[in-house]
Amino acid sequence: MRIPLAKYGIREILLFGGLSLVGLGLSIWFARGWFARGLIPPFVLALGFVLYFFRDPSRRAPTAAGIILSPADGRVVEVAETVPPSRLLIEPSHKVAIFMSPLNVHVNRSPCRGRVEAIEHRPGRFYRADRPEASTENESNAMALADVEGKPVRLLVRQVAGRLARRIVCGVAEGDRLERGQRIGMIKFGSRAEVYVPVASGFEVLVSLGQRVRAGETVLGRFR
Repeated sequence: MRIPLAKYGIREILLFGGLSLVGLGLSIWFARGWFARGLIPPFVLALGFVLYFFRDPSRRAPTAAGIILSPADGRVVEVAETVPPSRLLIEPSHKVAIFMSPLNVHVNRSPCRGRVEAIEHRPGRFYRADRPEASTENESNAMALADVEGKPVRLLVRQVAGRLARRIVCGVAEGDRLERGQRIGMIKFGSRAEVYVPVASGFEVLVSLGQRVRAGETVLGRFR
């Protein structure tokens, strides 16, 4: 049975979870004093938050033809037509941006079947991830996926850091072939994920602003 914790967070789980366990153990050991007893709830909460944040539940991707799925859990904060802020895709595209709060699952998943054609990491600022300027100014990691769903189409998936998220984990490499819903990485502690699909591909966006989405399950749109 797979333990539902993200492999991308093993270091943080061992470090912060271990410290919380040690603190909890010492508090219980010295629980006869009022001060030690008062430390038990904070250590329990700290351990619970670490395990909750790095959770990685199983997902079952829908099988309908020609659909693109959400790469992240969270709330849709932008739906637009624009040119992506990356050299990997320079044509007008449909953009769907998703904000992940610290309470969302932060494991990212591939929105489609395809081949990782190129990866581009760009340093930057750390604005709040739900602000528009975060898309162009913040640190980011972009993945160009080719042969999307067996079509001669290239799309872009961007992982964008936020104010708290200072670590972007990209779990794939150039040349990898991905399946819908496959894990591709993680952004730690509040962040943003974006999908860009060329307008000329005939893609139709099916989500709206404010909608809640789930990585590897919610359909963002489809090819007409």
